[in-house]
Amino acid sequence: MPLVPDSPDPRFVLTRDNIRIATYEFGDPSGQPVVLVHGFASAGLLNWHHSGWTRVLSRAGFRVIAIDQRGHGASSKPHTPEAYTMPLLVDDLLDVLDTFLLDETLFVGYSLGARVGWQACLDLPHRITRAVLGGIPDGDPLTRFRVDQAREFLETGNVPTDKLTAAYVKMASGIRGNDLAALISLVEGMRGGAQPDPANPPQQPVLFATGTEDAILEKSRALASAAPRGTFYEIPGRNHFNAPTSKDLRAAALEFLQPAH
Repeated sequence: MPLVPDSPDPRFVLTRDNIRIATYEFGDPSGQPVVLVHGFASAGLLNWHHSGWTRVLSRAGFRVIAIDQRGHGASSKPHTPEAYTMPLLVDDLLDVLDTFLLDETLFVGYSLGARVGWQACLDLPHRITRAVLGGIPDGDPLTRFRVDQAREFLETGNVPTDKLTAAYVKMASGIRGNDLAALISLVEGMRGGAQPDPANPPQQPVLFATGTEDAILEKSRALASAAPRGTFYEIPGRNHFNAPTSKDLRAAALEFLQPAH
């Protein structure tokens, strides 16, 4: 038995600004749809398929659609910051929903994917009925990211002196297929845009989930408290980077997503 499950070939959705978004479909085509959106520097298969999410959700009868966000995986990777804004990322999601003829869907997102999910819940309240948002704080988590040092690393190989920037550059560079120039442009392009605001939370049922070892734990808990139909799950023994692989998180998400009997 292979250690990594077989992966389907991507099907591409062409967005309104001519970006190709890779999508991967699993499960029962007639099942209730759930869209999975990964975090920064990850990808649809890496975040959700190789970690067991697609298997668990498919066995539960869902129609599962994972996507590679722009700048990631097999999707287009523009190098201009202007190509990466929250409205564009939400529009990408909307174009996927329209292409798959999904009038309503469940949503699961982690980190960057959760931030997109928060905004999509606000902008598309009749399309997203219920959401799981993992590893999401309020505010802009990458304001400390030194774009200048990251770009210098690209040009010269000099490791950033800023510890946060160095950690993200190392993480992003270590994943096969990543385009570091595109990811740096994403960070730069999303700065100053829409951020999760406790004063304007989603109205849908939302499960917020963050690891016990994640520095954003309390901020994520605060977002859950602000959401009128929000609940919070603390992922035992996990930090920001390894939380998506947690069996406990998968079980909590599955229970939350299951339709009422």
